[in-house]
Amino acid sequence: MTRSQHLRVWQRDALELYQRTQPRDFLTVATPGAGKTTFALTIAADLMSRGIVERIVIVTPTDHLKTQWALAASGIGITLDPSLAGQGRLGADFDGFAVTYAGLAVNANSYRTRIETRATMVILDEIHHAADALSWGDAVQEACEPAIRRLALTGTPFRSDDNPIPFVSYAPADDGTVSSVADFSYGYGNALKDGVVRPVLFMAYSGQMHWRTRAGDEVAARLGEPLDRAATAQALRTALDPQGSWIPAVLQAAHTRLMEVRRDVPDAGGLVIASDQDTARQYASVLAAITGTEPTLVLSDETGSSARIADFSAGMTPWMVAVRMVSEGVDIPRLSVGVYATTTATPLYFAQAVGRFVRMRRRGETASIFVPSVPALLALAADLEAQRDHVIGRPVSDEADLFAAEAELMAQAQQEQSASDQLGEYRALGSDASFDRLVYDGGEFGYDSLADDDGELDFLGIPGLLDPDQVAELLRKSRSKRAKAAPKGTPAADVAFERRAALRKELHALVGAWHHRTGTPHGVTHSRLRQECGGPAATAASAVELKERIDALRAWALKASG
Repeated sequence: MTRSQHLRVWQRDALELYQRTQPRDFLTVATPGAGKTTFALTIAADLMSRGIVERIVIVTPTDHLKTQWALAASGIGITLDPSLAGQGRLGADFDGFAVTYAGLAVNANSYRTRIETRATMVILDEIHHAADALSWGDAVQEACEPAIRRLALTGTPFRSDDNPIPFVSYAPADDGTVSSVADFSYGYGNALKDGVVRPVLFMAYSGQMHWRTRAGDEVAARLGEPLDRAATAQALRTALDPQGSWIPAVLQAAHTRLMEVRRDVPDAGGLVIASDQDTARQYASVLAAITGTEPTLVLSDETGSSARIADFSAGMTPWMVAVRMVSEGVDIPRLSVGVYATTTATPLYFAQAVGRFVRMRRRGETASIFVPSVPALLALAADLEAQRDHVIGRPVSDEADLFAAEAELMAQAQQEQSASDQLGEYRALGSDASFDRLVYDGGEFGYDSLADDDGELDFLGIPGLLDPDQVAELLRKSRSKRAKAAPKGTPAADVAFERRAALRKELHALVGAWHHRTGTPHGVTHSRLRQECGGPAATAASAVELKERIDALRAWALKASG
């Protein structure tokens, strides 16, 4: 059996196109987890076996990925040196080497000399990083220009800036912009249909946030409610504060989810993505207290980070906490549960982070990612299957870029607020967490629509492993049940609906507060209230019934205080 017979359908199709056209430059856009590395190395091995190229050079975003590529290449008979320095000598027993974009930029002329003296193929992994800085793009252009073959790979080609990506073709559009053109594309939607990647369930958590503004005012708001950009950023920061109650509650829910998955997949792992290294250390401490096991902590400026990632990938440790180092390209197939606990909300970074969880090991798997209930993140989660290109010259006011601009401005506001922290102008004062909604397959399902006939469930009641079609069918039934339970719409009912919505929100907030006070799971409290007060699930309860439950819960709290 030839090597190509082991390839997936999309890889064979792309390989056939490449072999038929024999291009000097070729851009492959394929969703994370689809198998871009295998595809690229198959082409490299074929070109070397036919004597077309003599040397292989891999350019990656991070040091860890250099090692990952070298290990993958050794599996098909290509020997790469992942530790070669700019002026170092490549050993005679190596077919090539791997270098980072940053390393290439340090001495582009030296790498150009290496490439032009031998018939070289350059594989540019996650090529969009070549536009991270103008100096990087210039270095890639300078160093790799003599290569006889350049194969560019990316899972997320879209960027929110106008920096052109080297060796990528752009086509003009009617609106005056130009868009990147891929030679072969294989998106997440197609990969999902083919069973190549996992479907992702996004668990969105809201909660009440309390903080002091730079003006000294104390503000209380619910995460996810309509707020201005600055208030949204501050509410998100408050939620992600390691000293608050939101993070411990969400980490506990995520750990519960992971333990359920590990019943069927004993080595399933979880990943918490933090905003910065200090916060990552604090999250690791919170997780250790919850789980009784120290999580793997990966900080990019510490020696041994790549080895810790490799050990985690091959081991059984439940959790890893990291900042940016495992957001892109790193291959940890056992990751099943994630917590997106970072203030970075750009489409590019979000897609890269989600890409760590979609790799399929066996059919029927799903991935669960816990996220703050922030409009920017929920929109990205709902739009996961959208196919995007890198667009240059589009006005920021263009509707298609509004969301990306909002995310960038939100990140900018975060940076400004971080600077103001030095003056003590912002302070998180407290938070709590409550499940808000589930985002799956572009649809949103609120807590009420996921309620079970036997009582609202604190942990959704969806098993950790379900066939994707079963997940969709379960959610469709829940939504249908909710629609049938809802009263007929009339002008008077609209007013009643608003009243019920407000009471449900108040009830869920009180249940969340009771959870933090007593440790009682949300679902247990909801079930107890229904037993004591009677009536249907909250989605079908009347305003009177909801008010009765609120009063009962307040009575419990008063009794507990007495």
